[in-house]
Amino acid sequence: MNANQQAPLILSVETATLSGSVAIARGEEIVAALAGDSGDSHSNTLLNDIDKLLSEARIALPDIDLFAVASGPGSFTGLRIGIATVKGLASTLNRPCVGVPTLEAVALAGSESTRSVALMPAGRGEVFAQLFSVSKEGFVTALDQPTHISPRRLLEKYGSLEDVLWCGDGAIANSALLEKGRIAQQVSNLATHVASLALTRFRENQVQQPDSLQAIYVRPSDAELKVQ
Repeated sequence: MNANQQAPLILSVETATLSGSVAIARGEEIVAALAGDSGDSHSNTLLNDIDKLLSEARIALPDIDLFAVASGPGSFTGLRIGIATVKGLASTLNRPCVGVPTLEAVALAGSESTRSVALMPAGRGEVFAQLFSVSKEGFVTALDQPTHISPRRLLEKYGSLEDVLWCGDGAIANSALLEKGRIAQQVSNLATHVASLALTRFRENQVQQPDSLQAIYVRPSDAELKVQ
């Protein structure tokens, strides 16, 4: 662990979205960040992206104090790749890790708001959604549970809220429907916000051991739905 216990060196991985991203933070400072390519599979690029980022930051992997990963919801395959990679690295180096709900990171990326609805595409025109409040200091509080929902049901559930901030790629994709409220700007590197939330958990002594990391799927996979 670094001498400054309040400024751990964090490697953050986000593979919940199609493009994905990775970041290195020293405490609150983002040292380096890299956005992925939505046309490439995370299984082909993630380790190379991590290696490239470490090289760019001139940091050796054993120097990392804490590993963080977006734990879902999101792409089923992407989540499994990201979580398995973080588990492997943290286990090998005997480091703690943190699983950060993806929608929580999406809400933080949208900035301060008393009512932030974080939205991610869930396929077939539907979205993953959850309501949060985000403080000026960057504390994110869940106000309900994550759900898998159609745009019509989304409006029924959240459309009457006053001063709502719609966040994430799911908001941008459905911007024509979201007439009430504001839409946050698109964020190119969600891993930086995963790192910020991981730092908060580190300071609150809420880190995990690698074998306790679990994905948050919210809905069954397409394969499971076919079986049903």
